[in-house]
Amino acid sequence: MFGLGMPELIVILVIIVIIFGAGKLPEIGSGIGKGIKNFKEATKQQEEEKKKKIDDEEKPDSSA
Repeated sequence: MFGLGMPELIVILVIIVIIFGAGKLPEIGSGIGKGIKNFKEATKQQEEEKKKKIDDEEKPDSSA
């Protein structure tokens, strides 16, 4: 995972706890989760629009 081992991940986690405090971690996690969810939905919508556009462009060609 990006060349990070367990010791490095623990150090990063400790730094995050020191900076934000233990009370803020659930809020930060929730915010990150919502951001990832929104990103996935946006990419899924774009893929659907792209497929629809391709399908719409192919329909006139197949009927001719």
